[in-house]
Amino acid sequence: MALRALRNVKFPKFLPAPMFGPTSFRRILLSRILLLSVPVLVIGQYVTFRKARSSLLETARQNLSESAVRKGNRIGDQADALKTQLRLASETAALESGSSPRVQEFLDSFREQLPATVQCLQVTNVDTQVAIAQTCDRDIFTPAPEGWWRGSESGLDRRVFVSTDIIEGRSSLTDSDSPRYRQTEITYSAPIYPEEAAEPNYIITLRATLEKPDEPISRPGSLTGSTVVIDESGIILEHPIDILIGSSIESQRNAERLEILIGSALVGNQDFIHLTSFTSPTQELLSGYTAIDAPVSSLDGNGRQRRWVVLAITPLDNALAGLEPIRQVMFNLVLGLLAANLIATLYLAQDLARPVEKLGEYARNIECNTASEPMPAKFFIQEFNQLSKALNRAIERLKTWAQELEEAWNESKNANRLKSEFLATISHELRTPLNGIIGSLRLVRDGFCDDEAEEQEFLQRADDAAVHLLGIINDILDISKIEAGTLSVAIEPVDLMQLIHEALELNQATVRDKGLTLSAQVEGNEPIWVRADAAKLKQVLLNAIGNAVKFTESGGIRIEVRVVRVPADEYGAHYGGKRVRVDIIDTGIGVDPADFDKLFKPFVMVDGSKTRRFGGTGLGLAISRNLMEMMNGSIRLDSAGVGSGTTVTLELPIAQKNVSLEKTSTLAEADSDLET
Repeated sequence: MALRALRNVKFPKFLPAPMFGPTSFRRILLSRILLLSVPVLVIGQYVTFRKARSSLLETARQNLSESAVRKGNRIGDQADALKTQLRLASETAALESGSSPRVQEFLDSFREQLPATVQCLQVTNVDTQVAIAQTCDRDIFTPAPEGWWRGSESGLDRRVFVSTDIIEGRSSLTDSDSPRYRQTEITYSAPIYPEEAAEPNYIITLRATLEKPDEPISRPGSLTGSTVVIDESGIILEHPIDILIGSSIESQRNAERLEILIGSALVGNQDFIHLTSFTSPTQELLSGYTAIDAPVSSLDGNGRQRRWVVLAITPLDNALAGLEPIRQVMFNLVLGLLAANLIATLYLAQDLARPVEKLGEYARNIECNTASEPMPAKFFIQEFNQLSKALNRAIERLKTWAQELEEAWNESKNANRLKSEFLATISHELRTPLNGIIGSLRLVRDGFCDDEAEEQEFLQRADDAAVHLLGIINDILDISKIEAGTLSVAIEPVDLMQLIHEALELNQATVRDKGLTLSAQVEGNEPIWVRADAAKLKQVLLNAIGNAVKFTESGGIRIEVRVVRVPADEYGAHYGGKRVRVDIIDTGIGVDPADFDKLFKPFVMVDGSKTRRFGGTGLGLAISRNLMEMMNGSIRLDSAGVGSGTTVTLELPIAQKNVSLEKTSTLAEADSDLET
């Protein structure tokens, strides 16, 4: 209370206000901005950095898990492909012949078709175990169990025997000082039977490496990982560091976690785990893993197919390689924001303080209804002068705007509701023909049709749906052009009866399918000429007659055409007081008289619970009214109520070519074929 009273005290102009002067505002501006911005920026940087790190880490984990599955599938697919190719090769005539030149020629040609992991091919005599042809300088024949090619109850492959070996070698066969390496090689053996023989006389052997690492483990940003393969017994079969190949996981520093990983993979899990490096105790690895059936013919002690665990590993630093640029950018951003805050506070506080205080005082006076003079507009800063003038103008207009805003709010809510209803309607109307087009075309494309006639039937359905969809799009385009004022009409003498006849012909099929009657009554037996745009008038007729057919379940539709006299002052003496009136009368669902005006507004459909099953976008009558008005005509609707049918009346100015009014007839001969 004391503070409020102090605010209302009028100090002399030569004495500054004790608590609300520029000094207080500058002090608050400086201290608050700095005290609040520093911790907010620091906390924001920390939270953002942690979130970025978590996102990168989660992405790396998912990618590595998926990469391990892909690597395992690749190993299995490669083994299956090599077994299939070797089995097919063993059945060729060249190998069955046993001729060394033919066999050597075949092996050279066959080697070119195999992947780069294949190192050597060899054909060996079973009895002598001597190679008769080979593609490398070393013997790769590996003796297999007796009679392995015949298969057994233990589940050995009947045709191809697969085994693995861990070998040591040098990168150069001629240089004894070249680096040594270790790698796992897979040997595939298939029997070669001579014609009509029960036992093979030759064996074709293929030796391939398990997998060659394409990328070094230290590549920054790698999310595919390097390949590590571990046998279920714990022997490392593949590793980017070749000296570890052939060693047991028990000799590794993270043996316990590797055993947990293998156990989890063997029960079917495909996941990721954090490991320490195989060579460095300070480096952390991310590893995705999965288990695959080993592509070898040997079984475990329980007669079960052995399994391998495939890992995709990458150092944690590589997975988070993108974090350092983010850290640097965030740090620079914080420094820049702090400097900007300090500069803005120091250099702008003095110029901002006094205008802000005066504006605040003026706002308080307005709030208390004590302001009798307008806000002064003589500040040093131009923007404050503009703000002052704007406040003065705004206060004068506030009361006037209050009412206008309320009315605009109500109109916007109504418009939003109409747009929502229209979007719900148009989405249904667009999806229905699109689904029909897609379904019909796919049936034809996929060959589900029994004959050409059925294909033509589905194509006709797609064509009908496309025409319907085009009509909907044309309605939307027309209403858009009308609202934009870009739609134009070409007025000329038009034969009205010809257009009515064409519109009725287009609705004959629907009328016949629904079992309705369609008739026309005209005055006179000669053409009736009106002033209109032929295409636009036909569009209005099709919409009005189509609506009558659509909303009529039983009974019929009757069209009456006559020339009427109207007061000259109603439409002007230019047309001689004569107009043509077309009444389209149906026995359909009818309309409540209170809803007549609503039907001629865009996007409006009265009582969607009743009309929804008939379809439509709610644009037809709105377009028709605009088109009729552009042609100096009119359209109106009349109905006794729901269930009593509807009458749509069109009126157009008559053209000078029209015949006199004296000739009448009950039904024009030219339209007698329209009755159904």
